[in-house]
Amino acid sequence: MLRERSEITRHSRFHDVRKRLESDSRYRAISDPAVREDLFEEHIKILKDEKKRAKDKDRKKRDKRSSDRRGSSTDRIEYAGLDEEDGERAPTSDDEAERQQKERERRLRAEASIKEREKEVQRTLATHLRDRDKERQHHQRDEAIRHFNALLADLVRNAELTWKEVKKQLKKDHRWELVELLDREDREGLFNDHISNLVKKKRDKFREMLDEISSLELTTQWKDIKKVIREDPRYLKYNSSERCEREFREYLKDKAMNAKLSFRELLHECKFITHKSWDTYRENLNHLREIEDILRNDKRYLVLSHMHAERSQMILGYLEDLHKRGPPPPPTASESSRRK
Repeated sequence: MLRERSEITRHSRFHDVRKRLESDSRYRAISDPAVREDLFEEHIKILKDEKKRAKDKDRKKRDKRSSDRRGSSTDRIEYAGLDEEDGERAPTSDDEAERQQKERERRLRAEASIKEREKEVQRTLATHLRDRDKERQHHQRDEAIRHFNALLADLVRNAELTWKEVKKQLKKDHRWELVELLDREDREGLFNDHISNLVKKKRDKFREMLDEISSLELTTQWKDIKKVIREDPRYLKYNSSERCEREFREYLKDKAMNAKLSFRELLHECKFITHKSWDTYRENLNHLREIEDILRNDKRYLVLSHMHAERSQMILGYLEDLHKRGPPPPPTASESSRRK
C-alpha cells in the first residue's frame, strides 16, 4: 500500500499522511498504531536508501563522462604505461570489470540489508499479533469464567447435586452459549469449587449456630444439643442428623484443640512459674497442686476440667521444658545484643 502511494516521499511524516491512509483496508488490517508507524518509518528509510543509491549512480556516470571529455588520445597513450610522477597505471578493462563487480556486491549488500530489515519488521509485527491474540483469548476466558460462575450462583444452590445432574439444567439456560469457550475440565472444576463453597458456607453457619449456645461445653452430648437446635434453619439445611452429629464432633475436637492452645498461653503468662519450678516439684510433689490452685482462677484452666489428668501432664511438661532451657538471659544482655 505504501509503495503504491506516489505522494509519499522520503521526506513525508506519518502524522501528515495518516488521514489519507485510514480509508484503506490494508491500513486498518494493522490494529496496533505503534506497528503502523514502525512500518511507515521503515518504508521511509528504504526510500532514502534508494534515493541515495540513485544519486551515487548518477554522480559516477557524470564523473565518467567528464573524464572521457577531458581525456585525449595522447593522454591515453601516455597513461598506458607508468606515470613518471606517481607511478600509477591507467585504468584498463580489468579495472572497470573489478569496479563493476564491487558495485554489484555493494548493491547486493544494500538489498540484503533492506530485506533483513523488512523481515525484522515482519517478525516484530508477528510478535505483536501473537501477544494481542493471547491477550484477547485470556480476556475471553476470564469473561467465560465470570458468566459460568454467575450461572452456577443463580441455578445451583444445593450442595448435594452432582455435575452430571447440574449440567443438564445449565444447558437449558440461554447463558450457556457464553461459556462454551471453556473446556469440559474447566467447567467441571469450577462446579466443584462452587459446591465446596456451598458446603463451607453451610458448615460455617452451623458452627456459628453452635457458638451461640452458651451452655455448650467440651463434654456436651449430641443428644442434648439436638434438642436445642432442632428448629434452627441452619440445622435443618443439613437434611441429615448423622451428618450434623459428625460435624458437631468435629466442632468439639477443634474447640478442644483451641482450648489447649489457650491453656498453653496461660502457662506462658504465669510469672510465678520459672525454670526452678521443676526442681521444686521434684522435691515437693504438692507444688503441682499449688500451681493448679493459682491457675484455677482462670477460665482457660477450668474449661479443661473434663481432662484434668491430661491438663496436669501439660503443666508438668511445661515445667520440664523451662528447666531444660535454663534461666533466661539478663535484661542487660538482651539490651547489649539489640545494640549490636
